[in-house]
Amino acid sequence: MASDLLPPALLARLERLQVSTHRPLIGGLVGDHRSPRFGSSLDFSDYRQYHPGDDLRRIDVNAYARFDRLLLKLFEAEDDVTLRLLVDTSGSMAGAKLELAKRFAAAIGFVALTNRDIVTLNTFPATREGPRMLGRAAVGQLFSRLEALEAGGDTPFAAASLAMLARPGPAGITVVVSDLLTEEWDTGLRRLPMGRNDLAVVQVLDPTDITPEVTGDLQLVDAETGATVDVSVSASVAADYTELAESWLDEVAGRVRRSGAGYVRVFTDDDLQSSIMTTFTASGILS
Repeated sequence: MASDLLPPALLARLERLQVSTHRPLIGGLVGDHRSPRFGSSLDFSDYRQYHPGDDLRRIDVNAYARFDRLLLKLFEAEDDVTLRLLVDTSGSMAGAKLELAKRFAAAIGFVALTNRDIVTLNTFPATREGPRMLGRAAVGQLFSRLEALEAGGDTPFAAASLAMLARPGPAGITVVVSDLLTEEWDTGLRRLPMGRNDLAVVQVLDPTDITPEVTGDLQLVDAETGATVDVSVSASVAADYTELAESWLDEVAGRVRRSGAGYVRVFTDDDLQSSIMTTFTASGILS
């Protein structure tokens, strides 16, 4: 499971968390969510380390006697949550934004897999769904697939959203990781909360997306289409742009939250561990 995506100390802290869902789920005493979500199957699945607050009745006393470690028995849940990660790999995500998006997707996917939830990795422009991954043994597969992602192409967000909704499958959670720098952002987000899915949006931005650091006579090149435009940027024009960009960010956040979805905005110069452990839990994406 060795990977450069997340440091071991952060992975250890993530093991205490779970992906949040507002779906009504079956009650019981097995499974691995510290919420109403527990399956009723008695098929043994795996062990994990005990954490304060876990159900003491699931501690394996034989394992404790043998290994001197508090280990919890995990069982197959009849109502496993499916986490669908939808990662933007379009041209505008190239560089630091995609690297950060990979890390956030890795963190959320790791939490789900260690809680025995099903994880699928989806990207756009490509809209083909990856294989279903389940359990701690699949963490390495998820990380490898994330590390292999490369940026390029346009942002068919609306089409990607429709493709996900059209796929058969159980109720679950969709987490979108994107800069949302597309005219289709609103259409795509309006589609995703429909039907079987809870929705969370992680908007990943570079500070220069909001506050340009250049002035003068410039030729701007579209990172996705290659189209060019000549502009003259003065300090006042840059300030006007920043004001419009901040207004757009407020519109995005408001639109997402009004739909009942979770929303997090992060920048490439934010601290990774603080963003995940503080911002993600405060927003309700992880708990």
